[in-house]
Amino acid sequence: MSFTAQTTGMIDIGSNTVRLSVYRVTEEGAYRVIDQGRWPARLSQRLTGDGRLPAEAVSELGEVLRHYKRICRIHGVERIRTVATAALRQAANRDQALSALFEETGLTIELLPGEEEARLGSLAMLRTMNIEDGFVIDIGGGSTEITLLRDRRIVSSVSFPIGCVNTSTRFGLGEDPVARTTLDAMESDIRDRLSAQEWIAQHPGLPVIGLGGTVRALAKLRQRLDEYPFANLHGYEIPAEGLSSAIELLAPLTVDKRRKLPGLSKDRADVIVPGLVILQAVLRACRSARIVVCGAGLRDGLFYDTCLPDLRLDGEDAVAEEGIRNLLALYPGAPASHLQQVNRLSLALYDQLAPDVQPPAEGRRLLSAASRLFRIGAVIDYNDCAQHTFYMLMHAHWNGMSHREILLVAAIASYRNANALKRSLANYRTLIRAGDEELAAKLGMLLQLAAALDRSESQAITSLSVSKGASGRLLLEAAASHALPVETTEVQSLAKDFKKCWGLTPSLRLV
Repeated sequence: MSFTAQTTGMIDIGSNTVRLSVYRVTEEGAYRVIDQGRWPARLSQRLTGDGRLPAEAVSELGEVLRHYKRICRIHGVERIRTVATAALRQAANRDQALSALFEETGLTIELLPGEEEARLGSLAMLRTMNIEDGFVIDIGGGSTEITLLRDRRIVSSVSFPIGCVNTSTRFGLGEDPVARTTLDAMESDIRDRLSAQEWIAQHPGLPVIGLGGTVRALAKLRQRLDEYPFANLHGYEIPAEGLSSAIELLAPLTVDKRRKLPGLSKDRADVIVPGLVILQAVLRACRSARIVVCGAGLRDGLFYDTCLPDLRLDGEDAVAEEGIRNLLALYPGAPASHLQQVNRLSLALYDQLAPDVQPPAEGRRLLSAASRLFRIGAVIDYNDCAQHTFYMLMHAHWNGMSHREILLVAAIASYRNANALKRSLANYRTLIRAGDEELAAKLGMLLQLAAALDRSESQAITSLSVSKGASGRLLLEAAASHALPVETTEVQSLAKDFKKCWGLTPSLRLV
């Protein structure tokens, strides 16, 4: 697919928060967020008794939108797409409010129907996660969208006019703790609404993929409570009991005490409990045992829908492959031809040695990713490339792999020796399984050998035959377009370390 260079602003006027994301796409196909804005609007709370949005709220919103326009202008944004969700959908004076906002800001605001909001949220998830089937739930301030996905296709969706803010208002929640009777009443009310959609209960066991501020707040809190070593929320999994225990922790606290709780956003302390009760009711209605956190949301769905409408990620590993492609476009640390050659040679080596690696299919997938990303750190500094590679892969938000897989790819791509590997993994021990350190060492050493075979970065080797010879030798017979003195020397320098890891001594011969 071809890419058009563009810088675009996406503004989401939510019921709880008004957010801006500025996205940049280059002609090389690199895209990322380059700026963001966030304003806790609480529009749902500000609706009057007759359902109107007061003039002062509209005026404040207009000022925020003008501020966002200034940010966009600084970045050279060519287009701003602005959408509004439940609070403005539900406002009795929504037409007057939208007209006033246009007069004040010059922005045409799209009023998203609930079903379109659900579609865009699901699009964000499908473009950033490798999940085939599940329920996508987006809990906002004034509405909750639920979408059923099967085989990465939307089967059913619904939008309920209940969110963390208006539920808090309906049940009269204030600064005090939330009583057990109130928790039960909230959940009962929500489950009554859910029961009208029979399809929600007809697919038990599917994961719930959570979008929105409530789910992100829960994930941050759980990561803090569990001392989770990886700060990335995208792909983080929370078991049902982790949600229940969070409610049990937060409900008995006053709002002031919640604000002081490490890991919980201060401006969400008063609405987090009703948001979590909505999530728990949905989880129970779906009969699901876990929540998978999606860090992407409505603004990302708008971006994909507006700027990359032809991007299709439906094949096996397509999301991960697109994540790798985008990283390489963002951070070109080495010539593409060299990376392709190292990838090809590393997989050729692996396919001959795969019986010594378990599980073989997973090892190949990890090595394929690492062999294309191992030079990414050179964009910061070539001399400390390995350290920068590990840091960048652990902190750049790329998609399609679990947290454990990201860690292993980073460890393989940055591998230098066993001691350095231990240091890299030291802070992430709770993410890995038994045998993962040995797997990373073996694949990292294999990647080093593949890189040595193209040390001149000339792609001289046109074919490679790999076999095990007598006395523990690994025979590498290469057909090449020119002599390989540099590659031969590099292979020899690796031989001792390779033998420690694989029990084989590599030797290169030109045929």
